[in-house]
Amino acid sequence: MISKDCYNYGSIGNLDLEVKTMNVSLTPQLEDYIKQKVAKGMYNSVSEVVREALRLLEERDALQAMKLEALRKDIHQGLESLDNGQGKPLDMKAIKAKGRKRLAGNGQ
Repeated sequence: MISKDCYNYGSIGNLDLEVKTMNVSLTPQLEDYIKQKVAKGMYNSVSEVVREALRLLEERDALQAMKLEALRKDIHQGLESLDNGQGKPLDMKAIKAKGRKRLAGNGQ
């Protein structure tokens, strides 16, 4: 559950930023994990751990979006090549024969 947000003015590192405060509910395992990160000195505060986690989530989302766009581009190119008559029929018998040959240890 996320409670009502409130605004604070503070700093993150060397930056003076408007900082929003949020209360979030965590599982005991996540709470312990965050506390361990701070206790080991990897981060100075719980907020730093959460901000880093969100930055990593943003990076992952951006990477997924790039991969999805590349896949869409590849699909579009494939469909265009079929429309231009550059495709070839799918020969399942040949594919199965090649796979059986590989499984038998004779594969190349």
